[in-house]
Amino acid sequence: MPIILIAILLIAVAGQGAQQITMESGTETFVEKTSKLYQDFDHLYLRIFFTQSIIVLIEGEDVKSAEVLQAVDRLEQQSKNTRNVVGTSSAVSAIKNFNYQITGRYEMPDSREEIDAIVSSHISDFEVILPDDTHTIVFIEMPGDATDVQMKEVLRETEIAALISEFPPDYNIIVTGDPAFSIAMDNEMKTSMAPLLLISIILMFIVLYLVFRHVRWKLLPLPIVLLGIVYTFGAMGYLKIPLSMVSMSAFPILIGLGIDYAIQFHSRIEEELKREPDEAKAVIQTIKHTGPAVLTAMIITGLGFFSLFTSTVPMIQDFAKLLLIGIIMCFLSSLFVGVALIYGLDTFSRKNLLAGFKSKNTTSSTASEITTPTAKNASKQPDKLERLLENTSKLTIKHPFMIIGIAAILCVSGLYVDSFVPIQTDVKTFVPQDMPALIDLAHLGSITGGSDALNLIIKTDDATDPNLLRWMDEFSAHEVEGRSNVYGASSIAPIIKSMNGGTIPDNSEDIAKLYDQIPEMRKKRFIHGNNMLLMNLEIGNSVADIGLTGVEELVKVVREDIAWMPPPPGAFVTVTGNSVVFTTVISSLTSGRVAMTFFGLALVFGGLLIIYRDWVKAFTPVVTMFMVIGWAGGVMYYSGLEYTPMTATLGALILGVGSEYAILMMERYYEEKEKGLAPVDAMREATKKIGKAIIPSGLTTMFGFSALVASPFSMTSNFGIVTVMDVALALFAAFIVFPPVMVLLDTWRDNMKSKNISNKHAKTGEHVLNTSEIDIQ
Repeated sequence: MPIILIAILLIAVAGQGAQQITMESGTETFVEKTSKLYQDFDHLYLRIFFTQSIIVLIEGEDVKSAEVLQAVDRLEQQSKNTRNVVGTSSAVSAIKNFNYQITGRYEMPDSREEIDAIVSSHISDFEVILPDDTHTIVFIEMPGDATDVQMKEVLRETEIAALISEFPPDYNIIVTGDPAFSIAMDNEMKTSMAPLLLISIILMFIVLYLVFRHVRWKLLPLPIVLLGIVYTFGAMGYLKIPLSMVSMSAFPILIGLGIDYAIQFHSRIEEELKREPDEAKAVIQTIKHTGPAVLTAMIITGLGFFSLFTSTVPMIQDFAKLLLIGIIMCFLSSLFVGVALIYGLDTFSRKNLLAGFKSKNTTSSTASEITTPTAKNASKQPDKLERLLENTSKLTIKHPFMIIGIAAILCVSGLYVDSFVPIQTDVKTFVPQDMPALIDLAHLGSITGGSDALNLIIKTDDATDPNLLRWMDEFSAHEVEGRSNVYGASSIAPIIKSMNGGTIPDNSEDIAKLYDQIPEMRKKRFIHGNNMLLMNLEIGNSVADIGLTGVEELVKVVREDIAWMPPPPGAFVTVTGNSVVFTTVISSLTSGRVAMTFFGLALVFGGLLIIYRDWVKAFTPVVTMFMVIGWAGGVMYYSGLEYTPMTATLGALILGVGSEYAILMMERYYEEKEKGLAPVDAMREATKKIGKAIIPSGLTTMFGFSALVASPFSMTSNFGIVTVMDVALALFAAFIVFPPVMVLLDTWRDNMKSKNISNKHAKTGEHVLNTSEIDIQ
């Protein structure tokens, strides 16, 4: 059993690879890092100006009380000493700064009246950190390029510091922020993976027990496909494919697809072992006949999945990699390990039960001879399912134009309404809505009004140019006053104005002196060297309020405003930001999704054409699946679902999964036709015989996909619902649309061939006649 030993060794190798799997849930999972928009965002903003903040929200009756402010001070002092914390800001530190400007002492004022006076005279500086008398916020800042491990460490230390800072007992302390949300989401993805796989395994157990009862060891395909999943996990780690909200859904899908390969090999070797006592010959026959057929189905499935690489969304590309690797691993596991195990189990059972088999054969030989003719006659009688399939094929073939016409109308209608299906890219809507980190973040947003911003990077030769600072001040005021979705602005300009009596100095020297007086951490938020400045246009929670399409329009308006109200000569403005980068996802989920589907159709058609070298055999499965793609668009629209990075892959998945059913039907049709049956009779016979195998196969795939419905992530759950419906549509199309299309095209081609042969014979006869006349003359 060298194959089994090798398989066991590979499990250990895969385990090492699986430990290298990383989690990703940030912007880089939605936007390609090589795109100019992302590079502007990463190189000009994230690496220079951006800091990530753990946010501590304190809420209670009076957050300006001495007890609360003292606790905030303790929290801030402890957090400053935490590794990877680059700075902190709070109402306490702001009050101390302003008190220093007034008294020369960096400390809290002695009276509540002095505190209130400082806050009321600098309202704009306290808008975020002290939004009202019942809420105050502490920012614990980390570098923009902090790793997940570093963020987790800072989050843990901040939670500890908040507990020991001795806030009054009747005050609520919430540790939140985008890093805290991302960490919680990564943890949720990890914990939800195991239940999804478990549910998928249980469903596979049920379906195998119900529909695979005609073989020995009927549950064996399940561990075989799980072995392929283990190998896929290992390859995922070695190839540095991250686990994201999309890629985590690949594994239940692979269980649904991969088990079909194991079933095919299992069924065939059992069939061969029943009629061939030599196990070795049975294995050879299985690999010889079933191997190429399953390999062809896997290749066509892979071509459908390959079209996912045309997407510009990185996590869809990672999803494609996992699906391709997974079907290959499941195929190899079924071919080698599955066949080897059945070979070994059969050999073992024959050796140990030989005596029992001999005695049973001796005593039951007479009975077998008597019952065999009856059994054969009974086997010729079709059961209810066979009669249903046969009658269905008769009906569809009898009315081909009506069936194809209705299917085509529904397809075109579905493709039309598909363009009206809304697009959702807000990550916060994808996660479990009862997740505490999401609730805390939403609560923070309800108090602060959201933290989305358009980041304007201004490149200049002189960051102290007074004309440039005046332009920044005037342009930001124009946008806040003239654009309803721009709620505020921040830059170095208002800071310089407040330090200079409300006006910007007239010369660079005075501005440079004021720069030197600004605390370094505060200055770094808006200035980099002497040639780069940052202006933030606060857009609140616009991604949720006006959607990504609305943000895209807002970005266009801001760029038009910059063109109409340009900065001084020598200054150049780049509009970037997280929301701006996400606008590229729109094209990926609209025109990009359509292009991906048509590219998949071309790949599958080309693959079938190369394999069969017959345009009818290549065209018929593709046109059948094209109908399903159109219907799927209608399902999306009328079910009220939204396109997400996952549901955008439906076209490729339908091609990859559904083509197999049509191909199996077509193979059996031509097999029956080679026996001398007419096209109509061949299709009726093929539907009756192969249909009983396709339906369990389709149910197995649907059961595997249905595990996704149990995901706590709405994006994954909705994807599971849609894929189950689409697999059902693919099965429906294989039995309703495929037969009339196949018979119609094949009959037309046969008639054309007959006509061409007749014309050729007629021409040959005319030529012979003319020759005879010449000879007579």
